[in-house]
Amino acid sequence: MIKTENRYFQPGFRQNMEEKELKNLVIEGEIPDWLEGDLIRNGPGIVNVDKPMQHWFDGLAMLHKFSISKGEVSYRSRFINCEAYQAAQESGKISYSDFATDPCRSIFQKLQTVFDPKPKITDSAKVNIGKIGDKAFALGEPLMQIQFDPETLESLGVFHYEKAPGSGINTAHPHQDPHEVYNLVVQFGAINHYKIYSMLEGVKELASIPVLEPAYLHSFGMSERYFIIAEFPLVVQSLKLLFRFRPFIENFKWKKNRGTRFLIIDRETGKLKTTIKTEAFFSFHHVNAFEVDNQLVVDLAAYKDASIIDHYYHNRLSSTEEQLPFGRMERFIFDLDKSKLKERKVLSEACIELPHIDYQSYHGNKDYRYIYGCGINPENRNEFYNQLVKIDVHTGQHSTWYQEGTYPGEAVFIPNPDRKSEDDGLLLSVVLDGKQGNSFLLILDSKTMQEQARVHLPHSILFGYHGAFFEKN
Repeated sequence: MIKTENRYFQPGFRQNMEEKELKNLVIEGEIPDWLEGDLIRNGPGIVNVDKPMQHWFDGLAMLHKFSISKGEVSYRSRFINCEAYQAAQESGKISYSDFATDPCRSIFQKLQTVFDPKPKITDSAKVNIGKIGDKAFALGEPLMQIQFDPETLESLGVFHYEKAPGSGINTAHPHQDPHEVYNLVVQFGAINHYKIYSMLEGVKELASIPVLEPAYLHSFGMSERYFIIAEFPLVVQSLKLLFRFRPFIENFKWKKNRGTRFLIIDRETGKLKTTIKTEAFFSFHHVNAFEVDNQLVVDLAAYKDASIIDHYYHNRLSSTEEQLPFGRMERFIFDLDKSKLKERKVLSEACIELPHIDYQSYHGNKDYRYIYGCGINPENRNEFYNQLVKIDVHTGQHSTWYQEGTYPGEAVFIPNPDRKSEDDGLLLSVVLDGKQGNSFLLILDSKTMQEQARVHLPHSILFGYHGAFFEKN
């Protein structure tokens, strides 16, 4: 049987982007007067250089900004001007190793990389958008972040965690509280470590946990008193990363029998309070964590294993015969007095990925209720993420926005300044129209999941990952 190609594949995964600046975009519906600010999204912009990149997580980063003011919307896009981007522009070749794609190299060139003290691993920070103090940054998994001007999107400089950083990765999902910004670094070396850093006023190491075989970690958890590292059994022998004969993620192996370990670190002392083992599972995204008496509650978007990573290779995403595994919201309740798992339960049967909550007001809050994300319509399983979903963690019920042939990205929640409930606000999502071949900005009422407006672009935007909304002033 001949496999056919999904209609979203070329415009969503294969087309290289161009920098654009557009004003007065066409709007259907009405944008509420109180919505004023910039939605800035991150993701791949160049995915074909001398050869096509292999995986959804590969590519050279591009920022996209939708500026909303007085009911009108403008758009601007810019590439992140990093070393990997500059090298590709100058040579016309992929010069830096990415998540699942390596440059074309001869055996001799591969052997040379063993002795290279500065390996060419991509510095293209293409995953998320965040702030450290009053500065805006593009966030990725390389052990650095790239500052940019939120007005022009021009790259301004690099933030390093260490003055002489070794080989490692950081998560693309820092945490913040009213006083500080924190991130997790996985440091590879003769002795590997999980390290927690504070970053707001200089870089300070808060915790360091040695580990024999470090795991692939995309995010971590934080409650009022604890940092939480869910160490899934997708692990690596760090010497394999040093020799670099394979793309980054292909050095990691799934070792189910290890199970998953939760490393719970005291935020005040930086010491490991306890380690609690569970059955093996995998997750990209911690969603929330909070404490009730001496119990710790951790919510994640969980998979039974790490095969979701393999499903994101382009050759599988293009096929109409493939089905993405469902990620589901799961809750882990730990008894810290007895250092054991008290309960694990599924919060909703709805498929969810790229989860988002009202972080500013409800992160670490035991009364939080709503999670927003992308999902897959159960009647159209052989597609990429094709609906938006809202989950009520109190009841397990969910509601959706779905339109056949469209593929929404992460839903960013913006609270109504006069809100009377947690979910009173708007959801903003960049959606690919697979039939028309272009993208639009979708604005939903987050309480009802009903469409308020859509803002049309004349071109498509590649499927990205995360973004942030910057309010005016």
